[in-house]
Amino acid sequence: MTNWAGNIDLGRAEPARPESVDALRRTVAGSAHVRALGARHSFSGILATAGTFVQLDRLPQTVDIDPDAGTATVTAGMRYTDVAAALHRSGRALANLASLPDITVAGACATGTHGSGDTLQGLAAAVVGLQLVGPEGDLTELSRDGDHDTFAGSVVALGALGVVTRLTLRTEPAYQMAQTVRVGVALDAVRDRFDSVFGAAHSVSVFTRWDGDAAVWLKRRTDRPAPGLTLGTPAEGPLNPVPGADPAPCTDQSGTPGPWHERLPHIRPGTTPRSGDELQSEYFLPRTAATAAITRLCALGALIAPALKVGEIRTVRADDLWLSPAYAQDSVAFHFTWTRNTARVWPAVAAVEEALAPLGARPHWAKLTTLTGPGLRSRYLRAPDFRELRAKHDPDGKFAHPVVDALTQDRPGPGTPGSHGSPHPQEVPAWSGEF
Repeated sequence: MTNWAGNIDLGRAEPARPESVDALRRTVAGSAHVRALGARHSFSGILATAGTFVQLDRLPQTVDIDPDAGTATVTAGMRYTDVAAALHRSGRALANLASLPDITVAGACATGTHGSGDTLQGLAAAVVGLQLVGPEGDLTELSRDGDHDTFAGSVVALGALGVVTRLTLRTEPAYQMAQTVRVGVALDAVRDRFDSVFGAAHSVSVFTRWDGDAAVWLKRRTDRPAPGLTLGTPAEGPLNPVPGADPAPCTDQSGTPGPWHERLPHIRPGTTPRSGDELQSEYFLPRTAATAAITRLCALGALIAPALKVGEIRTVRADDLWLSPAYAQDSVAFHFTWTRNTARVWPAVAAVEEALAPLGARPHWAKLTTLTGPGLRSRYLRAPDFRELRAKHDPDGKFAHPVVDALTQDRPGPGTPGSHGSPHPQEVPAWSGEF
């Protein structure tokens, strides 16, 4: 069993797939160590465990909409593809989606996954309530209103507090969007006119190979004004974010209005391949560092090109979630889709991190990085608070993991180097993923 990209060996044991919350509670209570799996679309060792994997895809899938509260409570193991379709049928929508819709709600929220937009927060910011199974099989209900002192530490929690069974999401009325792409946009112009480029539409992504030019994907809400962009020229036909790749799996780029969930992602539902021939890393920086970061990455273009399929620049609005990479700061995110040539990838990742780390880069929890404990902890002001929250929910470390141990300076738990899914410590940091 592996992750989606195939770079992490999860061992031979099949995951437990309970068909009810009560069955899940019994599994958790009877296991020495537990790790929940979502779509396995993670590239770092965050999936690793020496104990029991549980997968929630067989729990009854429900989307319960509360029209008075404007919320929807969904089964944690559901994928955004299915949740979005159900919401849209009921005239509701989420404020944001990731570039790939075939990922689970719980997994995406637990790791700080996001989309792009100056006014848009990460996906986890929509969570206003959750239920989780604790180490003894106990059920805990948390809400933003009722647990305001600790709720912000319980959403992007890396699976360290328990197995989430359902989440309540803030929704809004359904809306229409239109997407267009402009090509031949100079990276210098993106850098020098950053605010106008990323303010040109509701959601903006800039794709580049750091070779001097870029393609700008503009997603406009039809119910809101958008200034648009005059840089570059309109694309002559549909494109894939990866230059030269097949555009067939991508969402409509013709400018024709369509439902929100068919435009916000880059990739159409149901078109994600069963496995991925790529690796990924991503870094969140303060938005104020965007100009300096683009300058530094342009200088690395020739160095990272042999390992790079494509890079992406996105913006993310600040939130208050303790372990969110966008915690307390409006952010710019630099994403890298790499080839599977690890001899080239790791030097490229190290070069990118050397350039971006001094600017305050926070790595995406589910993607590759060489940053280790001290460098990581310094970027998360609420790490001490999370350590206390973890000790309260899981005092004996049933949900322990090297990622969380590195962040909180706790004792190493099951799943440290040498167990299934963990890297060889002489090769890469304890949670960056093995090859």
